[in-house]
Amino acid sequence: MKTIDGRQYATRAELSARAGYKGDATLRALWAERENNGHPPARRIGRTLYWDVEVWERWHVENRRAGNGVDYSGNPDEELPPAGQAKVLGIDVSAISHYRDNPPPGWPDFVREEELESGRTREYRTRRQLWAYADAGPRAGTAGRTPAKGPNPKVALAAEALAAEPDRKAGETAAALAEQHGGGLSTWKRAVTEARKQG
Repeated sequence: MKTIDGRQYATRAELSARAGYKGDATLRALWAERENNGHPPARRIGRTLYWDVEVWERWHVENRRAGNGVDYSGNPDEELPPAGQAKVLGIDVSAISHYRDNPPPGWPDFVREEELESGRTREYRTRRQLWAYADAGPRAGTAGRTPAKGPNPKVALAAEALAAEPDRKAGETAAALAEQHGGGLSTWKRAVTEARKQG
């Protein structure tokens, strides 16, 4: 690191270490694509490139956020059930269910737990926790690839409908969803069944 005009500057290797990358291949690739991704300019000192640390880190966070499929909207302190957590992270709700027994590195603890009539419990996490988890680095199931698909929107709608009227029969909920959103009754019945499994 060098201090130039009162500002901290770092080499690619130093930035890689600060960002938690192994080696500097990722940063080399980002630098090569600078015309497309807005990478901050470098300052050459001798044969070495240096970047303003503050400017680069701000850009890096925004660049990662732009491509990670995470929804950063909403109240950061809102407590979300599993379907809501999956929607924020842009993953299938089945992954959230899997994390309960086999959490990936950095997966946040729940802020509260709700006991369901079935005897199972539902874990709630805040948007702020999920954003911090997403910003911390590559997420489970997303390293090196784009997730094949996002959460099933029908299952998410079914989960919301079940939460709003928990005493309603599954068939009635499916019929109401089909009427409200269109689509076949059998499709909505499957969505309601899946939402109940994940709830």
